[in-house]
Amino acid sequence: MKKVVKFGGSSLASAEQFKKVGDIIRADKSRRYVVPSAPGKRSSSDTKVTDMLYSCYNLAIREKKFTSLLDEIHARYNEIIDGLNLELSLDHEFDMIRENFGKKIGRDYAASRGEYLNGKLIAAYLGFAFVDAAEVIFFQENGTLNREKTAQTMRERLTGLDYAVVPGFYGCGADGYVKTFSRGGSDVTGSIVAGAMKADLYE
Repeated sequence: MKKVVKFGGSSLASAEQFKKVGDIIRADKSRRYVVPSAPGKRSSSDTKVTDMLYSCYNLAIREKKFTSLLDEIHARYNEIIDGLNLELSLDHEFDMIRENFGKKIGRDYAASRGEYLNGKLIAAYLGFAFVDAAEVIFFQENGTLNREKTAQTMRERLTGLDYAVVPGFYGCGADGYVKTFSRGGSDVTGSIVAGAMKADLYE
């Protein structure tokens, strides 16, 4: 039995939610491939990390100061890391994001970092391999999914990995830069993983 499981933003919004997700995955050894969204709202008054990233990048492209908002996002992840007692640092990743925002690398890249970072986090928490979606999901020049290349690359990369995390929502565009699906695209990522790996069930 081989299962792919996708978890939405509210399921991964805090350390407590992460623990629930961990319990769900560990309860069934056949849940082998995990597709996470970015952290969602912790309360009704909270802001989703993806929306924070969009706001942060909008400041960057207008030559406004964006580092304080980026630091807030970093703090969100550190709060989860501390709550899970993980030996993990995302400092290098945030340094790269800061640099790339300064270069105005693109809104899709900016939006995708929520899933990318959450993927790193949940992989460390579960002890699973981390597979960057930009290395296994590909788009064509017209913006549609390159299904054949994606399925083949995904299969080659995940075969041999007993357990892996593939972040949702994004892949690699024909120009070599990160490209996202439309909002809610993590569901699509999960179906791509399930199809490529011929999973028995996609949850």
